[in-house]
Amino acid sequence: MAGRRPSVKPSDAAHSPVSMADLARELGVSMTTISRALSDHHSIGPATKQAVLKLAKKLNYQPNRMASALRKGTSTLLGVIVPYIEGRFFASVVHGIETAASKAGYSIIICQSNEDVAQERKNLETLLSAQVAGILVSVSRTTLDFRHFDKVRKRGVPLVFFDRILEGDSVNAVVLNDQDGAYQATRHLLEQGCRRVAHLAGPQHLNIYRNRRQGYLDALQNQGIAPDESLIIDCDMTLEGGQASMKQLLALPNPPDGVFSAGDWAVLGALQVLKSRGVRVPQDVALAGFSNEALTMVAEPHLTSVDQRCEEMGQAAFRLFTDLAAADGTAFSQRQVVLQPQLFVRESSQRGAEVAGNK
Repeated sequence: MAGRRPSVKPSDAAHSPVSMADLARELGVSMTTISRALSDHHSIGPATKQAVLKLAKKLNYQPNRMASALRKGTSTLLGVIVPYIEGRFFASVVHGIETAASKAGYSIIICQSNEDVAQERKNLETLLSAQVAGILVSVSRTTLDFRHFDKVRKRGVPLVFFDRILEGDSVNAVVLNDQDGAYQATRHLLEQGCRRVAHLAGPQHLNIYRNRRQGYLDALQNQGIAPDESLIIDCDMTLEGGQASMKQLLALPNPPDGVFSAGDWAVLGALQVLKSRGVRVPQDVALAGFSNEALTMVAEPHLTSVDQRCEEMGQAAFRLFTDLAAADGTAFSQRQVVLQPQLFVRESSQRGAEVAGNK
């Protein structure tokens, strides 16, 4: 082995990452020799290994783990697709995934579909091209055709859905018991004396909103109250959608005295309209939402909402991925992990007695 004084200085490495090619050039050997020495291959002698490791340490060489994984046919990259990252829910789920993944030696690539199925398809192609070890996904609001996920399955890439899922026997998923969360919120409003509880219902092709609507109906039925279709308003779960829905409800001959929204942004929009009309909350109209976004503690009054166990959902989704990956093509019975929701009662729904012991 022909040695010579390195022309790459440690200080240079801080500005430009040192590659295996740099090490090979400095030591006058092939990149194959460098690669084998770094991986402690038996074909490389002790003296050469020592020289390579000494130079690598001196120049602060950092291996390209992604390239290494691709060469070995393995990957420590995990793809995550979410509809959006702003707000508390998806950001917290992703944080839960990242925390669990990091402890296990994985890195994650985060993609946003921006509620667009076309972008969701592009996200999948990008992640498959990166040869990720698995894909965790919450589908977009506009996803009606799920055939693009077939390619993931055909390639044998572990696929886990969370929150918004593909419903079916062959789906591995982590979900919240949305039906029970909605039941809790609606029952609470009824227990506060509300008798005409309206529901701002999200897009019904999505499992979460369909289940929340059912929980609302179950709570009414349990109290012997027949549902009034005029009190169930289709809403896109945005601030503006909540404002428009509340205006529609207030225009009814017999307006509601309570509102359960399938999302927090919509119930915030409803609150804004009520306050602008001089309607007292909760005395005249009690409000409850879903997701326990940060905005619930900023609004005045603070908004009652159902917490979705965000970080726990992310961690559970990663654990389900590792179980799938460990199966390595062997028989694996599909699994659906169901988390239990928690209702946080705040001033927007509490009539009379002071809110105590609730966040």
